[in-house]
Amino acid sequence: MRLLGVLALVAPVMVGILFISNPDLTASWVEHGSRSVVAAVTAVTIGVALTSFICWTIVRIRYGRLVQAAERIAAGDYTIAVSEAGGGIEARLGAAINRISASLADTTDRATVDRLTGVANRQALLAALFAEVERASRYERPLCVAFVDIDHFKTVNDSYGHAAGDIVLRGVAQTIAENLRTSDQIGRYGGEEFMLILTETTVDEGAALSEKLRKVVERLRHVVEGNDGLSVTISIGIVGGIGKQLRMENLVRDADAAMYSAKSLGRNQTYIFEEPDEDSRVPRAPISDAGRARAVEIGQRAREAATDMLTSFIAPLPHYRGQPSALIAAIVSEMALRLELPDAEIDRIRVAALLHDVGKVGLPQAILDKPAALTSAEWRSVVQHPRIGQVILEHAAALRDAVPIILHHHERFGGHGYPYGLRANEIPLGARIVAIADAYDAMTNDRPYKRAISHDAAIAELKLHAGTQFDPELVILFCDLFADRPPRPDPTVLAMMESPTTRTTRRERRPRGVPIASETMAAEGHGLVDLGRPGASTQSHGDGPGSTPDQRGIATG
Repeated sequence: MRLLGVLALVAPVMVGILFISNPDLTASWVEHGSRSVVAAVTAVTIGVALTSFICWTIVRIRYGRLVQAAERIAAGDYTIAVSEAGGGIEARLGAAINRISASLADTTDRATVDRLTGVANRQALLAALFAEVERASRYERPLCVAFVDIDHFKTVNDSYGHAAGDIVLRGVAQTIAENLRTSDQIGRYGGEEFMLILTETTVDEGAALSEKLRKVVERLRHVVEGNDGLSVTISIGIVGGIGKQLRMENLVRDADAAMYSAKSLGRNQTYIFEEPDEDSRVPRAPISDAGRARAVEIGQRAREAATDMLTSFIAPLPHYRGQPSALIAAIVSEMALRLELPDAEIDRIRVAALLHDVGKVGLPQAILDKPAALTSAEWRSVVQHPRIGQVILEHAAALRDAVPIILHHHERFGGHGYPYGLRANEIPLGARIVAIADAYDAMTNDRPYKRAISHDAAIAELKLHAGTQFDPELVILFCDLFADRPPRPDPTVLAMMESPTTRTTRRERRPRGVPIASETMAAEGHGLVDLGRPGASTQSHGDGPGSTPDQRGIATG
């Protein structure tokens, strides 16, 4: 091609020089003598120039597309395919280029794509994460990393076989990939774990996106042999940062730790990684030896008869000492139905609602019956009851799914609840639902330390503390369902509680109520809190040793 190009350029130049040196050159074509030699040279030069130009044009047109295809393949585009029409060397070269492209595409897929799920594999994912961390650091941009794990995946394999497990893995991966933004990436990190790279995303934005993905996966149904409607849930851990504070190894480590925290706190939730805060005021509510021993004892008894036995055990107790509440069960069931949760999740939340205060059986009766303010030591006993409930139900295998809800139903949406100080979507959905129902039930029933208030007043209190103590979206849902009519108790629970055994063993004496200031109110758990009236002074069944009551919402017990 270079030679042809040079000839095509040099030949016209030489012709021009000849004509300039001998203007009468054309006359030699018809004359004899020395001039005919010059004319022959000129003719040959013109012929060479024309031949070179024609050859150069043909090569550029016919082989230029093959050169462009090869350049695109070299740049990493393995989707290119060229026409093999024609014949000869051109067709053979086109076929060879297509085979090279297909071979490189297959090799790249094997090296970068997980063949089972169709998403990036671990090596490609980590390479992409490295590039995104570099970019975010260079331009001071936010970046989030999320780890996703399929809950109880081993059970799926054991129950339906590994082929079903493959269907679930592929379905979850593709569903997440389809619901991600185009700038985000998903890859299989290993086993049933996936990693998400969320670019230009803050931690709060990443948590909101992760929650949407979690709900989408929860509603997904997988068709496997033996179950045409198999559903699974996922646990998500998320971490993020901005700019130069980002470190690839830290992101991977912390997102993985957050995911395992989500699983240990009950699964089917999103957990945001945070460095420990040594100045946190949240009580961690350790269980005393006596409380743990009592919890294990009751838990062993409950395990023998599961839900029915445990419910019958606590049914004779007073309402404020852990008796199953038909009203709370009805509220949470209706809210869960409106949220279109799976039947298994609705049943789990309902069981947890019935037993959410079962841990109070491990507390001294004198503390729960006390009509006056609690001491710091007594309050430390009260805040143990979610942990005691956890221990009880962990010994009752059929009720273990309710453990996370019972453990966290006193967490607050804005933080500073107990026993772990979780906030917002870190709190399991079921626990957030039970918290609202529990608070409503506590406000509309007499307690030793307060009088009941009306349905409308309870609705107003829930609205007032939405966003600080309660999930604001769930408060809106509660008001949509019950603003015009008070919720009605679950008739099946009422029937159970009104059995002959229950009626003969129920305590007849009710503790004496004590008046409280109009500007204060308490839900179950002996937590009187200031609802915001300027200058109001309240007594509280303390928030822990040496602490003052949290003045941002209703303290549920």
